[in-house]
Amino acid sequence: MSELSRAEFEDVVAEALDALPQRFARLVTNVAIAIEDEPTDDDLDTLDDAEPESELLGIYRGVALPLRSHDPPLLPDEIAIFRGPINRAASSREEAVEEVRATVMHELGHYFGLDDGEMPH
Repeated sequence: MSELSRAEFEDVVAEALDALPQRFARLVTNVAIAIEDEPTDDDLDTLDDAEPESELLGIYRGVALPLRSHDPPLLPDEIAIFRGPINRAASSREEAVEEVRATVMHELGHYFGLDDGEMPH
């Protein structure tokens, strides 16, 4: 298990967002990025029953870009990245940093309308 402090975790999430290619970054609007210690029970209910041992590392809460109406949403969508599960899953600081980056990109993939089968992670 690795332990990124809250400040380190926030920095890595910010770096992952900053690394997003400009052609995609400009499309990410009205999305709040939250760092949470643990997923809620409702979040855990979204896990696929086929993977009961999986930990939820992040979640996209919202309506994917391709499925939206032309009316702007009243509230922002949200991407939550879960610090506890990522720290538990990583065996080193480097692995935790990579997992944060991969999770941010994965959840942004959901924002863009990709499902799990269409993403490498």
